[in-house]
Formats: sequence, C-alpha cells, structure tokens
Amino acid sequence: MIKTVELVDGAARMIDQTRLPTEKVFVDCRTIEEVGHAIKTMIIRGAPAIGVAAAMGVSLGADAISAEDFDGFYSQLEKKCDELAQSRPTAVNLAWGIDRMKRVARAGKDLSLPALKKRLREEAQTICDEDIAANRAMGSFGQTLIADGNNVLTHCNAGALATAGFGTALGVIRAAVNAGKKINVLANETRPFLQGARLTVWELMEDNIPVKLITDSMAGYFMQKKQVDVVVVGADRIAANGDVANKIGTYMVSVLAKTHNIPFYVAAPISTLDLSLASGEEIPIEERSADEVTIINNKRMAPEGAVVAHPAFDVTPNHLVTAIITNKGIALPPFTESLKKLAGESANP
Repeated sequence: MIKTVELVDGAARMIDQTRLPTEKVFVDCRTIEEVGHAIKTMIIRGAPAIGVAAAMGVSLGADAISAEDFDGFYSQLEKKCDELAQSRPTAVNLAWGIDRMKRVARAGKDLSLPALKKRLREEAQTICDEDIAANRAMGSFGQTLIADGNNVLTHCNAGALATAGFGTALGVIRAAVNAGKKINVLANETRPFLQGARLTVWELMEDNIPVKLITDSMAGYFMQKKQVDVVVVGADRIAANGDVANKIGTYMVSVLAKTHNIPFYVAAPISTLDLSLASGEEIPIEERSADEVTIINNKRMAPEGAVVAHPAFDVTPNHLVTAIITNKGIALPPFTESLKKLAGESANP
C-alpha cells in the first residue's frame, strides 16, 4: 500500500503528488513551516491526508520550541498552529488535526516538556494509524453498495494518496475488489490540477484495477450510454445537513447522476464532518492560482492576461446525495439526523 505520509527520523515524509505519475519522489518536512508549505502547494492533498500531515506538523513544531514552562511552550505552539491553519481553508481535517493536537498538549500540561513532546509525537502517529483503520472500515461499509460487475465513476483523487493509506472513495472500490467483485472504474481527469488523470489512474493501475480515463466533460455521455452504474466521490467538508464540499466539478457530476437515476455516494471519515455548519453555504471555498488553469507542464494554454476564475471546490446539495459512507456506518437522508447519530457514536464508542 502506498505510504502517503509517515513520521520517519524526525521528519514528516510524504510522496510529492505534484511529481506523479512520471516521478515517484518523497519529501522530508522537518519543520511545521515546511509541512504548511507542502499542504499549500499540494505536495500533499486530500482532506484526510492533510489532517494527518497537520498533526505531524504540530509535533515537529513542538519539537522545535524552547521554553521554561508549559505556558511559554503553549503560547509558541498556538502561534505556529495558527499559521499552519491558514495553508488551506476548505478541508476541515486541517483544523481538526491541529485542534486535536492542541487538546493533547493542554491535557499534558503537567508533563515535563520532553515528555509532552514525546506524547505529541505519539498522538500524531496514532492519528495516522486511525486514518488507515477508518478508511478500511469505510471500505467495508461502502463495498456493500457496489454490485459485482458495476461500472463506477469517480471524480478527483480520493484514494490512498488522499489519506494516510487505502483511501475513501477508492477505498470503497478497493474493498469491493477485495470482496471478489469485478469492478470497472471511469476516472474523470479533474481539471485543472488533473488529480484524476495523474493520481487516481496511477493508483488503480498500480493495483491492477480496471480503469478508463475520461475528460470531465464526458461524464454525461457515459451516463447517457448506461455505462455508469454508481458514482463514488470523497469530500473535504460535510455540513450538518449533508451538503458536501469536494473538488470543483463534483456538483456537476451529482446533477448528471440525478438526471440519469444513478446513485451518488460520498465516502468520508467522521473527521470530515463539520456539524458546526448548518449548510454548505457556510463552507469557505478556496480560490487558487490562475496559473493552474492557464498553464499545463509550463505551457500556456490561454492568452496572456486572460481573466480566470479558479474556485478549487464546489458544494453538492444534500438532496443530490444518495448516501454518505463513513467509518462508523452509512448515513442516509435525512442527513441532519443520521450524521449527528454517527458523529455521536464516534465520540462515545
């Protein structure tokens, strides 16, 4: 299984996803600032992976702090965490990972500082291990919704590369294959950053899972031709009512799926839920660089000076979502009730 991110020799080691699929290069981040840069520049991406990387970054930040007492230590740690939290605003797992590490720090205020730093390293590793376990649980639940012989459409990359390992949407597909089902995947290329073309297709080919790459504008064609049975996507933030923020283009796919009576499933861990938000209208949408749209492989694809819009995410309204697959079970409409129940079960296992 691909190790997207791991703690190795005092560094957060992560595969550089900007170099895939032509190069498999690993980057060692030794400071919290380097982790923040990796998140911002999409060396590492995908909501669960960002949450794990953030936890490792906080641990690295803690290791670098010199202080005489806990108050001095925590004051410095908070500043570092605040800067890290600005690296990408839409994925809730970033804030979730940071907040969990801060809670552990506060709970360990009576420890010696060396012991507290050790405790934070242990927690970062625990978060990483938990993410892989959550993805496998999600796959186990989700594969029950996939039938033998299904053609599954996915958008963006919600695989091992978007997590600490195994994946969310691709984890569901992997689990279905592991259960002996014959699955064929259609992968949207996912403009403008091409996560589908570069990452999803690479992952599935590595696992010998049949996959066909299509451009984003072809999804409707294949649905119309009855060559899509199920849609499975990941998520970067899910509001209390089941509105889902995911990579730009997801909403378009959900509308097409609804038109063609195709189930539209979202796979995401409980940590991606943001029950503090009543609806998707409250989810901040990251606006990324125009260059990612106009330039591909250092070649300009649009006129110099062209005005460009680049929202990196969109919000799929809950009425277009058939079910939300989590590591605690499958949430069905009405999501306001089912998600709250699953989140409560997570808090009180």
